[in-house]
Amino acid sequence: MKTKIPNNKKGYLQISFGWMFALIVGAFILFLAIYFATKLIGTEEDITDIKTGKEIGILLNPLETGFESVKSTSLTMPVDTRIYNKCKIDGYFGRQLIEISQKSLGKWTETDIGGAKTVGFSNKYIFTENYTEGKKFYIMSKPFNFPFKVTDLIYITSSKDKYCFLDPPEEIKEEISTLSQNQKNLLLEENCTDFGDEIKICFEGGVDCDVFVDYNSNYVDKNGERMIFIDDSLMYAAIFSEPGIYECQVKRLMLRTKQLASLYNDKATFISQKGCNSNLNLLELINRLNNYEDSDNLGYVKDSVDDIQDKNNDLWCKLW
Repeated sequence: MKTKIPNNKKGYLQISFGWMFALIVGAFILFLAIYFATKLIGTEEDITDIKTGKEIGILLNPLETGFESVKSTSLTMPVDTRIYNKCKIDGYFGRQLIEISQKSLGKWTETDIGGAKTVGFSNKYIFTENYTEGKKFYIMSKPFNFPFKVTDLIYITSSKDKYCFLDPPEEIKEEISTLSQNQKNLLLEENCTDFGDEIKICFEGGVDCDVFVDYNSNYVDKNGERMIFIDDSLMYAAIFSEPGIYECQVKRLMLRTKQLASLYNDKATFISQKGCNSNLNLLELINRLNNYEDSDNLGYVKDSVDDIQDKNNDLWCKLW
């Protein structure tokens, strides 16, 4: 007699469906775990970028030069970093915006200039390219006086970018020579190479120049655009920054100058009651600043500034 083997197809199906269900649920749980871990990493990266941006802003404070001519320091990041620079004209002083993107797992964190990750300052004036990339950065500052102390200009460059200054005026040559002792990406002609990987800044003609500076006529040609400057602090600003950023930041500087001129005018009115008549035409300066559009107007404003400075120097009760 043959023994019948029970038909367990239904049981087999139940086991198969059970395993299938378990696999589907397990895969879904694994997907959720990976998804939320990725979101958490992304959130932590965003927080790190914002925190780094704020820390850079704080680190810039000690670079305020007071009456010193120039300062330079370095900043080293733990990973490859991009510092995005954006300038905005609004309010009394405009806004300095920076955003940080850092490389994580071979990819750059996303940027959204003006979004939640952007850090803004109303009292900083940073001159750079649209973004500066590297691990080590050099931060240089120089005061801007027009005619009184307006603020300190800040220039950020990457250690990967070498700037070769060809035939600069003697005072610029001496300044670069001093700065280059710590800021190694600033080179004078005798230290430049012929490898073509340096940014060539020409003062007296030259071939294949990336930046041309006419020191006597006060302009810088870069990226097919001309930027006007009226002192060495703005000359460096034009050399190290993208033209659009330069024009925006200089306009912000004029806004700040106008507010300071108004305060000094109030001070002049007050001390005139004490017998000190300054006779400085600050209202004329304010009117010229009201008409400022771009760096082409700097010479027009400077005429008023020079007149005010000369008169202030002759006063026994100086306003500044």
